[in-house]
Amino acid sequence: MPVVVQALFPVFVLIMLGHVLRRLNFPGGDFWPQAERFTYYILFPAMLVFKLGQARLPASAYADTALLIVAMLLAMTAVLVVVQLFWRWSGPVFSSVYQGAIRFNSYVGLAAGGMLLGDDGLSLTAIAVAIMVPLLNLLCILMFSLVAGQDKVSVVQVLRAIVTNPLIVGSVLGVFWSWFQIGFHPLLAGILAPLSNLALPMGLMTVGAGLQLSALRGASAPFLVSSGLKLLAFPAMVVGLAWALGMSGLLVQVAVLLAALPTATSAYILARQLGGDASLMAGIISGQTLLAMVTIPLILSLFW
Repeated sequence: MPVVVQALFPVFVLIMLGHVLRRLNFPGGDFWPQAERFTYYILFPAMLVFKLGQARLPASAYADTALLIVAMLLAMTAVLVVVQLFWRWSGPVFSSVYQGAIRFNSYVGLAAGGMLLGDDGLSLTAIAVAIMVPLLNLLCILMFSLVAGQDKVSVVQVLRAIVTNPLIVGSVLGVFWSWFQIGFHPLLAGILAPLSNLALPMGLMTVGAGLQLSALRGASAPFLVSSGLKLLAFPAMVVGLAWALGMSGLLVQVAVLLAALPTATSAYILARQLGGDASLMAGIISGQTLLAMVTIPLILSLFW
């Protein structure tokens, strides 16, 4: 536990620093929204290309990662369907509960993976993120169309959003670079290395800047259920699935970490655009981010 806490402490401090600076309106204007765009479109793709491009993971790691991720997403979806049969929430409420219980904050995941598991852990986390992001987008949009959708969702738009996602593009390029062992010329490495080093601290501060703590007033049953499933039940489920599939080692550590993460900040945008309960989603995002500061060290100390 002390080692995990020591490694995660900078992650959470940077998140809270971003929140405090945003509350103080420093450096002012629309800096933080623009910083988030810069991180999303430039810094993180550069980091993924640079880190993955240097990785030397065995080919079996890709297939095993895909198998475990598909299993964990389908299993949690089944659990959430059963939960909905019991609670019978409205479509918009359930769509936010679903996103809150199954999505993950990739910024926090990549930062924690790198700090806790080193470069190999960061590389495997990046591969897992590249597999999870398109699957989660498809699952969440399908769920919206079934329970909360007010408008028809264009399959073409969904596919375009997936193939142009900067995290996926950066991961695919990095895997390509690694697979063919292209290497980085010193001039190219001199550009990518500082961008890569800047990605994680800036990404974590933008997570903190986006917190909406006012949305936490009056915690509701949907918030509690979604957070309990995401932060506690999901990691335990992943451990059981990995055992059933005969998997162990670094891959299971990465999968447990991803399952224990708070939900994605982008879930709020999807809820607002596709007819979900956006205010509930904002509360779930902010609440889980704060709760994760306690639950992630606890979960990792139990299951790692």
